[in-house]
Amino acid sequence: MGGGPAGLFAALLLKRQDPKHRVHVYERNRLEETFGFGVVFSDAAEQALAAQDPKITEAMAAESHRWDSIEIHHGGTVFHSTGHAFSGLSRKTLLRVLADRCRDLDVKLCFQREVQDPETLRGDADLVIAADGANSVVRERYKDRFRPAVDARPNKFVWLGASKPFPAFTFYFKTDRHGLWRVHAYQYEPGFSTFIVEAREETWRSAGMDRAGEAETIAFCERLFREELEGHRLVSNRSIWRSFPTIRNERWHHENIVLLGDAAHTAHFSVGSGTKLAMEDAVALAQSLAEHRDLEAALQAYEEARRPPVESLQRAAQASLQWFEDTERYVKLPPVQFAFALLTRSLRVTHENLKSRDPAFVAKVDSWFAGEAARNSSVPVSVSPPPPPMFTPFRLRGLTLQNRVVVSPMCQYSAEDGTPDDWHLVHLGSRAMGGAGLVFAEMTNVSAEARISPGCTGMYKPEHATAWKRIVDFVHGASYAKIAMQLGHAGRKASTRLSWEGDNEPLPSGNWPILGPSPIPYYPHSQIPKEMTRADMDAAIQDYVRAAKLAITAGFDLLEVHMAHGYLLASFISPVTNTRRDAYGGALQNRMRFPLEVFDAVRAVWPEEKPMSVRISAVDWYPGGMEPQDSVEVARMLKAHRCDIVDVSAGQTVPDQRPVYGRLFQTPFADRIRHEVGIATMAVGNISSYADVNTILASGRADLCLLARAHLWDPYWTRHAAHELGYKLEWPDPYESLDHYKPRFT
Repeated sequence: MGGGPAGLFAALLLKRQDPKHRVHVYERNRLEETFGFGVVFSDAAEQALAAQDPKITEAMAAESHRWDSIEIHHGGTVFHSTGHAFSGLSRKTLLRVLADRCRDLDVKLCFQREVQDPETLRGDADLVIAADGANSVVRERYKDRFRPAVDARPNKFVWLGASKPFPAFTFYFKTDRHGLWRVHAYQYEPGFSTFIVEAREETWRSAGMDRAGEAETIAFCERLFREELEGHRLVSNRSIWRSFPTIRNERWHHENIVLLGDAAHTAHFSVGSGTKLAMEDAVALAQSLAEHRDLEAALQAYEEARRPPVESLQRAAQASLQWFEDTERYVKLPPVQFAFALLTRSLRVTHENLKSRDPAFVAKVDSWFAGEAARNSSVPVSVSPPPPPMFTPFRLRGLTLQNRVVVSPMCQYSAEDGTPDDWHLVHLGSRAMGGAGLVFAEMTNVSAEARISPGCTGMYKPEHATAWKRIVDFVHGASYAKIAMQLGHAGRKASTRLSWEGDNEPLPSGNWPILGPSPIPYYPHSQIPKEMTRADMDAAIQDYVRAAKLAITAGFDLLEVHMAHGYLLASFISPVTNTRRDAYGGALQNRMRFPLEVFDAVRAVWPEEKPMSVRISAVDWYPGGMEPQDSVEVARMLKAHRCDIVDVSAGQTVPDQRPVYGRLFQTPFADRIRHEVGIATMAVGNISSYADVNTILASGRADLCLLARAHLWDPYWTRHAAHELGYKLEWPDPYESLDHYKPRFT
């Protein structure tokens, strides 16, 4: 069911696979009746399709328009980027090519045949392929089986055509009295282009587009983009303003019915992959049916094969659509950084990937970034040639870091009575020698009762400061790295086992009393924390102050207060764990009261020339918990209390959280806080490659990048990244012979 690219391509592949197959395609419209104008394919996508049916790709290539460049028009400037090999093709042409090939193979095409109830087909067919689009009748008929989730995005867009032959894939960003408008435009055949206009809902309503028909929409857009269109006209084709629906399904098949293409999943038009995904679905389904005689096994294999790449691309599309939803956040960026952020918005194109496509453009970005780093840090930095962004300096108060790579705090659960030992010296010392600009000690607890486990480090006795000073002195003496202390109190997550003996599980014996804002245990079987009194709060504040003073004695360069991951201060911040009815519960401002009292007390004793940071959980991943917009307000309060930089993490507040994992999955929170609050941020969470680090920094999503597991795997991660990038990092004197050593890994 469905005569779009997914349905037609699946039909011809199945028929070509076995001419004995009887394949019918039902489509309610005529072949030439289709919405939209052009579709986009990358060179890689075309090559993959060519392997399935060369005749199709030959016919497509004969009528497509190819381009290599992207143009970005913003703020009176135009940026060109090359090396982007794509082609555009009329959607009508694509359908005609596919239909002609179906007829060649004797597929029965039933246009203008609407199937009201797909149940009528099931008895006569071995397999019903639901390729009937985003508004799938089949999916709706069996929604209790497929369990779809449709996320209607807030932006409004309209799909128009233009007679202007755009020479490159073109983005316009234009502001009028109503707000900011975005245009995605590309030529799909000689003399014809797709012209998509997008805006926030408030801009759309202000312009009266909520009441506009097609004619009014075209008239408005032609006036708005008169200069850009250069006398060319816009045309419509069922061009109504709408919201993009991101569609996911828990299951893609039910008995002898299978979902294909937009019926199963959608990806935002800004990544230009909807048609590609649909046709790849058809390929995977045909292959699974060829490999498995049992239908259920075949459909299960199809779903298992397609879900990972589809979900990966949907994550990229989500990042891309959110960038366009939030473009107002980025319009004040310097034009070169705005252009780089746009090109890398989906995370699929990285700094290094873009450098291989367009080295001249990336060199321009890197030179600009190096100049800004030099200006902000007062440290000379070469701009010709520039260093990679990760190897530029960064300054906070009187602290200057040599580069932007940070070893994230990682609990080692290896201390005795809170005292760090040789394990901690080697763990932190080796990573400092490994090239990172800043090394974080693990969460170090402000009292014995504040520890997560008996193996956690502390800063509540003079001997702790002495032991830590040994480590700090080594880092300062043997490397150029700086070292930070993270102070914390585990709260209701205290008195638990070593992580490898049962993460967050209470001790089998010898538990100590624990505290929290409210008497809510972490697990149902966990110890119930005592609801803190004012006296308990005062005592905790003094513990933090004592720990900060000991950190001064030990010589730490930066101090971080841990307000994340469900520990004591985070438990006050989250409404899930703070149900108090006094001045420390209720509204966010009240829930922040005690954490800010702690921060202020520590800031008062911490040297003025040394910076302070705070780690926060930007979202609880739990209904009724902290949401990203709440974290913006938290960061705004922290900035008002003289916090210098926010370490933006997420979750770990409750055990039954529902996180959305993926590459760089927490970076958007750091990005939002940095731009909306105007405070420096650290990005953390599934950052593992130097390409990711350089992309995050150059696009302005964060100022520092924290890596944990990457540094566990390779203490010299930063030095190895420098080697791969061709950037020279000085070695400590005992290792100076390595300055001329060229390692071989194969």
